[in-house]
Amino acid sequence: MEIYLASPRGFCAGVVLAIDLVEIALEKYGAPVYVKHQIVHNPVVVSEVESKGAITVENVSDVPDNSVVVFSAHGSPPSDYKLAEEKNLRVIDATCPLVTKVHNEAKKYSKEGKNIILVGHKGHQEVIGTSGQANMKIIDDRDEFNLENNDSVKDEDVIVLSQTTLSVRDTENTVNKIKDVFPKAKIRNDICYATTNRQEVTVKLASEVDLILVVGASNSSNCNRLRDVSIQSGTNAYLINSYDEIEKKWLEGIEKVGITSGASTPDKLVYEIVKKLEPKKVIRFHDIDEEIKFEIPRKVKKLLDE
Repeated sequence: MEIYLASPRGFCAGVVLAIDLVEIALEKYGAPVYVKHQIVHNPVVVSEVESKGAITVENVSDVPDNSVVVFSAHGSPPSDYKLAEEKNLRVIDATCPLVTKVHNEAKKYSKEGKNIILVGHKGHQEVIGTSGQANMKIIDDRDEFNLENNDSVKDEDVIVLSQTTLSVRDTENTVNKIKDVFPKAKIRNDICYATTNRQEVTVKLASEVDLILVVGASNSSNCNRLRDVSIQSGTNAYLINSYDEIEKKWLEGIEKVGITSGASTPDKLVYEIVKKLEPKKVIRFHDIDEEIKFEIPRKVKKLLDE
């Protein structure tokens, strides 16, 4: 068996920043530091930060008054910040800067009186955070939807935002359906660089291999989309977070296995799987260089410097 190892894969700049902020908070304030929602969607990462003294909770109401809390990379609605203030919490905001950009777009266009449509997966933490910024209609690309233009809304007053971790192909299809109703709608290209790059490489990888293994957590949107784009490209794919999740029958008759991973997956998980598969050869399937790094946001840096 030969393994084709996709590049880029794994951690994006936003994930690196979020994990760093939890560790910086622990170093500065000591344990426990609370994390609202999983800092990123991967159980191994969550376990590692918890082993250092982080405590993951789902709601700000679960954080004791006067504590330190890190808001996860996925972003949070304004109501979370308000409750944190009422509870006198010290908030370290680890929201990915590219998610913050979408939040700022929502607030800007709302102030301008625009009609905002958000393409995203209902119930996902990022969508909860973004939809809390302004009044908007959510369209889930996994569901059938009907849009009507009752002529009370001008096309040019419609703004389309998106969750940053969606399928590029599926989102484009959804946007085209929206434009059928609102031809002059303004489309913001909000899918992040890491999601886009990993999907592009996966599509190309799918044409070279017999099977793709996507390493990542089942609740990770960007990991699930990598599996989806592989299958849509004609190559079967499975989402796994460890070698133990591989079923032997998947590999029967398979000569070339592609391996990639989502933006919240630590590379050590990939290397463990590659090692245990004992391939005859490992080929680096490289397509795009990534050199993006996010600095600590000014407000967070100021808080940490106090």
